Amino acid sequence: MVKIGLLSDTHGYWDDRYAEYFAACDEIWHAGDIGSATLAARLAILKPLRAVYGNIDGQAIRMEYPKTVSFRIEEVSVYMTHIGGYPGRYEPSIRKELYEKRPQLFIAGHSHILKVIYDDTLKCLHINPGAAGKSGFHQVRTLVRFTIDGTAIKDLEVIELGFR
Repeated sequence: MVKIGLLSDTHGYWDDRYAEYFAACDEIWHAGDIGSATLAARLAILKPLRAVYGNIDGQAIRMEYPKTVSFRIEEVSVYMTHIGGYPGRYEPSIRKELYEKRPQLFIAGHSHILKVIYDDTLKCLHINPGAAGKSGFHQVRTLVRFTIDGTAIKDLEVIELGFR
């Protein structure tokens, strides 16, 4: 069993509550638009960090983290990118790879809109954690926590950090 802390679109903004809310997690995943290498390093000090770069991320972050990442954790295949779209409207640049890999869990950020949707076509859970930073049009900053236990993705929690 692995507990995951998930965030996206920090845009370089650090909130001390990241450490509080991710304390019980085994890993932190960042779905892009990290915003600074310093922020990524602070997250990586808390817990092992898996991340992808986003459209606002500079060269330093792009050299450290990939555009997409695929991995297996417990018995769940995961595919993560920043600009991914949603079931039925996936981003054209990743659609082919997504359909070839057919992950059980697809993580993307970018929209600043928290969504959890099951894709019946891919048999895949899609999670966009919304935006944890203060830059953008979103009204409420959000994080997500969940557990992967064997093949089960469960105990999903949405954490609101307040208004941006």
